Amino acid sequence: MRRGARQLIPGHGSVSLRHYPGHRAVQSGAPGRRAVVASGVPTVVPPPIAWILPFVVMLLAIAIAPLHLPDWMEPNRNKFLLSGACGLPVLVYYLGRDPRALGHVAADYVSFLVLLGGLFVISGGVLLRGDLVATPAVNTAFLAAGSVLASCVGTTGASMLLIRPLLQTNRERTHVKHTVIFFIFLVSNIGGMLTPLADPPLFLGYLAGVPFVWPLSLWPAWLTMVVVLLAVYFAWDSTRYTREPLAAIRRDRAALEPLRLRGRVNLPLLAGVVLAVAWLRAPWREAVIAALALVSLRLTPKSIRRSNGFTWHPIVEVAAIFLGIFVTMVPALELLHLRGRELGVRAPWQFFWASGLLSSFLDNAPTYMTFLALGQGLGLAPEVAGVPGAILAAISVGCVAMGANSYIGNAPNFMVKSIAEKAGVRMPTFAGYMAYSGAVLIPLFGLVTVLFFR
Repeated sequence: MRRGARQLIPGHGSVSLRHYPGHRAVQSGAPGRRAVVASGVPTVVPPPIAWILPFVVMLLAIAIAPLHLPDWMEPNRNKFLLSGACGLPVLVYYLGRDPRALGHVAADYVSFLVLLGGLFVISGGVLLRGDLVATPAVNTAFLAAGSVLASCVGTTGASMLLIRPLLQTNRERTHVKHTVIFFIFLVSNIGGMLTPLADPPLFLGYLAGVPFVWPLSLWPAWLTMVVVLLAVYFAWDSTRYTREPLAAIRRDRAALEPLRLRGRVNLPLLAGVVLAVAWLRAPWREAVIAALALVSLRLTPKSIRRSNGFTWHPIVEVAAIFLGIFVTMVPALELLHLRGRELGVRAPWQFFWASGLLSSFLDNAPTYMTFLALGQGLGLAPEVAGVPGAILAAISVGCVAMGANSYIGNAPNFMVKSIAEKAGVRMPTFAGYMAYSGAVLIPLFGLVTVLFFR
């Protein structure tokens, strides 16, 4: 297949295959990519397996360094150094092997960063404040609203918008830890499953050819998990509520403050981002999103951003880490696409658990792309973006939902933990949090496997 060709996908028109180096047959004698002809079909020689080591080192550093070298990992300068150290060998290798692949990676990195940056800036200009009666019904309603909002403005945007008013509402209660944990489960992870805007893995899938509206087909799994978790939370919080001191309940009922929304000018700007992603292509999509972010910065009062604790550190951190991820994952994706069928992962349930468990400890965005490439390498029915729809659903649900299994599974998890601790909530340790997720989420994921991915 010549470079830039498009493959027809039944029911979805044509999907670009430019994101997958293994799809491109090369001419004999191309540097580092000697073509081999079998039965008249040109194939590509995969890169040596050793070239996945920079990718592995990058992911392990993301998972381990913040726990054991927190002071060194805190400055974003050091994150850029880490990305450079891991990415430079791959960059040099692909400049000789396939420089066009690096151009495509650079374009995808810019698109990815512009979307996240736009949502970060615009949602940071929306301030929700208030103090309601912290009953189980009110807290459950918070979590339900956040589960829906996460698919509209992203898990990071919804988490930053709702965690502070939820903590404000519960400040008089003595049992709050479980509420924050379920907030991470639902708002910071599982809720963000229905649009490419919701979670980084789904946006990368959109860039790789998954239709914009396709994630909406995941609603049965999304609804099942959200309803079960809300029911479990309501029962849990109701039990905790009966153990609250009477004085705390009286203070809670006395300290009422209606919910107030400031920064409403940003709401149509968020809608503009949704429309840009749905209807525009690069570079117009990125230009419009950047323009909307600039309008938000210009029109939003600085007092709102100060009240939200808005800083540029989180988005610069994302830029630093994902720079290394995007570069180092190129050979890993190519190897999986060309040799993925040798690993024996073929059934949807295998993709669900394999991608999900890795997403529990490694960043879920590159994990998604890795398993998408693995699915494409199996040579099965190319229903959506080169893989069967059931396998793509398993990868999508696994990467998004199981990011809730640990604090490092998804970026908002640690952000919510930090904000809660600053508000005086004693959050569990890394292992303590996993005790909660293991007890609540693993049985839920078993149910999802039986219902949707057998």
